[in-house]
Amino acid sequence: MSRVRTRPTRDDTREKLFEAAARVFEDQGIGGASIEAIAAAAGFTRGAFYSNFKSKDELIIAMLEDHVEQSILRIRDLLERHKNLADFIEALKTMGRSQQDPLGRSPLLHMEMILFVARAEKRRPELAKRLRARRKLVADIIETTAKNSGRTTILNPAWAGALVLALEDGFRLHRLIDPETTSPDSFFRAIGDLQRAMGISSARD
Repeated sequence: MSRVRTRPTRDDTREKLFEAAARVFEDQGIGGASIEAIAAAAGFTRGAFYSNFKSKDELIIAMLEDHVEQSILRIRDLLERHKNLADFIEALKTMGRSQQDPLGRSPLLHMEMILFVARAEKRRPELAKRLRARRKLVADIIETTAKNSGRTTILNPAWAGALVLALEDGFRLHRLIDPETTSPDSFFRAIGDLQRAMGISSARD
């Protein structure tokens, strides 16, 4: 009796390429990593790579886009289940990195990829689109939690979203450079200060 072979779906192939690319980038550097090495690490041929992406640059853009999309889905799910700000932040703190995409598990690689793309001016609009999506997410969180607590914010939610992301990216970089003086909870401590500035209480009602 012949066995039926199941071909991987396009999503499965892309996910394997993302995981393999992350490993190869961390091993060989983004600039030094070849398409052949990425395809081989994923268990595919060069042709399989090109059936999904035209170039390494396109792969990197797709990885960044996937990271933002997955992050937004996870965080919106948390917000749906934790309407109170304090509960939401606590859930955010304990969200496991093991279940995240490769860029969520490796903040340094994430930053390296952003800088790699940013060096090409024509690619910067791709980064800007993802940045705006992240800002909107934070603005929505601020508006939703403020509404649930029956309070209004002092700062404009869109501007507050930009501040929060600047804090997150900044403390992530500081943590990578100087973990001795940048505690793991620096970002959340800063968020507590920002909450008070915005007039949003984190106390459970």
